Amino acid sequence: MNWILGAMVLATLIPMYAACQNQDIWQKMLAFASIATKTSVAIIVISVLQDDWFIGMVGSIILSVGNASLMLLAQVLKRLNQTNPGY
Repeated sequence: MNWILGAMVLATLIPMYAACQNQDIWQKMLAFASIATKTSVAIIVISVLQDDWFIGMVGSIILSVGNASLMLLAQVLKRLNQTNPGY
């Protein structure tokens, strides 16, 4: 099971590389959403391996609330872009 966790960490590095290379804010937000999702799933896997369900609850809260905050930020940036086209 530890090799699964190692593969998850390596899969998290791919969006980090994409976020560093691209200048488009939407591509960066997609990369960060992918990182947040993969990290929260890794937290849930760790909680199952250690048989600690409190850590799993934290991972599920991060999974649900973290992506919601990114969607809220996307809407704010979208509205800013509509009012200030040069932004």
